[in-house]
Amino acid sequence: MRIAIVFNHPYKGSYCSAILDSVKSGLEKGGHEIDIMHLDNDGFNPVMTADDLLAFRNKKAIDPQASEYVQRIKTADHLVLIFPIWWELMPALMKGFIDKVIFPGELYDYTKSGLGMVSLMDNIKSTTIITTMNTPSIMYKLIFGDAIKKALITGTFKKTGCKNVKWLSLNMVKASSKAKREKWLKQIENRFATV
Repeated sequence: MRIAIVFNHPYKGSYCSAILDSVKSGLEKGGHEIDIMHLDNDGFNPVMTADDLLAFRNKKAIDPQASEYVQRIKTADHLVLIFPIWWELMPALMKGFIDKVIFPGELYDYTKSGLGMVSLMDNIKSTTIITTMNTPSIMYKLIFGDAIKKALITGTFKKTGCKNVKWLSLNMVKASSKAKREKWLKQIENRFATV
């Protein structure tokens, strides 16, 4: 299978980078083709300009990097997003990726009534979102409203018709032991070896 990975973390020594390495290692063991869209290294511009908004209305992305990402997603069988949760949400580059790449007419469209959406990503059989945060899981859900689940999983992927969306949330990363972090990495590697 061809796996498209969208990665966002500016620091090469981050735990997210270690997760990316584990995902790649697992996929390589499984014999999969890997396509990494590293938003930081690619210099992706997350800003939605007036021209981008007009393109959104016209259902045709105009940002060259966003258009390239669209084409790469259209050739993938599985989509993986890896990013940290900062201030209860995704970093700016990942938000910009959602705004400028998950585009009408490109990766989804509207139903005839205009009230619903349909996926144009029929090639994508499943999506996995992997996040890190230092907030306890129960606090994230009860106090901060489970923002990623509501905004990204339900409000973006499921809303646009994607199926089989899974979220792997790694919580309390800074407070966890080295052994626990290494265990998580091994579990992730094993998970992706059998995708």
